[in-house]
Amino acid sequence: MAEQWSRKRSILTELANGQFVSGEALAAKLGVSRTAIANHISGLEPYGVDIYSVKGKGYKLNNPLSLVDESVLKAAINQRCFYFDDIPSTNGFMLKHADELDSGDICIAEYQSAGRGRRGRVWVSPYGCHLYFSMYWQFPQGMAQAMGLSLVVACSIVSVLKQLNVANVAVKWPNDIFLAGKKLAGVLIEMNGQTDSECNLVIGIGLNMAMSELQGASIDQPWSDLSALDCMPNKTELLILLHKQLQQDLIEFETAGLMPFKNRWDKADLYNGQAVKLIIGADEIHGICRGIDPQGAVVLETPTGLKSYIGGEISLRNLS
Repeated sequence: MAEQWSRKRSILTELANGQFVSGEALAAKLGVSRTAIANHISGLEPYGVDIYSVKGKGYKLNNPLSLVDESVLKAAINQRCFYFDDIPSTNGFMLKHADELDSGDICIAEYQSAGRGRRGRVWVSPYGCHLYFSMYWQFPQGMAQAMGLSLVVACSIVSVLKQLNVANVAVKWPNDIFLAGKKLAGVLIEMNGQTDSECNLVIGIGLNMAMSELQGASIDQPWSDLSALDCMPNKTELLILLHKQLQQDLIEFETAGLMPFKNRWDKADLYNGQAVKLIIGADEIHGICRGIDPQGAVVLETPTGLKSYIGGEISLRNLS
């Protein structure tokens, strides 16, 4: 499997400049037959890699790919880094091996066959197009200590994007990141342990870097990616900065709780001061969004005063 992916990655590297490359040139470069090249390219299709094939011209990537430089990533991170071309789920891998991990260990993949978002939704995870990242962390005081963590992670992502000069980034309660008003990234935190003893956490992040038209058509909400930026961030650099920022913020969160992050959240809050609706099952609650409370609940100004709401089945939307 590793050898097969090595060949495929070599082909993708040759196609990375966005120009047509003939099958003959690819075969000569890689030291294989043209038939082998065709088979490798055909084998990339199930992984969401969109490659044009034009007779007389050769092959061309339909949209840019951004692959991690594994050696650079591992050299920059002190904790363990597990890197895969293909895996069912980075969160699933970390949860399976939680007993063997230390806080700060991470898992990265170029493709997820079973990527998940909140509430069990599928997270579209084509090969090399986006960032799929999971980090392990342990809270000694149990699950109660993690209250509001997803908001901290969202703030961490915004901080890193700003470091990379990505403008017009916002957060949507409880943990979505938006670019120019459309969803750019999401966070999925999974945990096991006890309420008042050690708690194992896996923080999963999916961030869109270069979505193809075909992939985007399968997503049921407005989305954004980084491909339209004047200078798209390097995925390896993005991962290194994200790991560093998360560690820094999680250490502060452990000792001081959510309140040191409230100002960062308020500045980035997509709906702060706007009329919104909360969807809780079959019910809707309308009000003005007034940020978050010390526990990370969303605060709404309603006709009967300020009220806080929290829970995994709550959906916050702009009132329209």
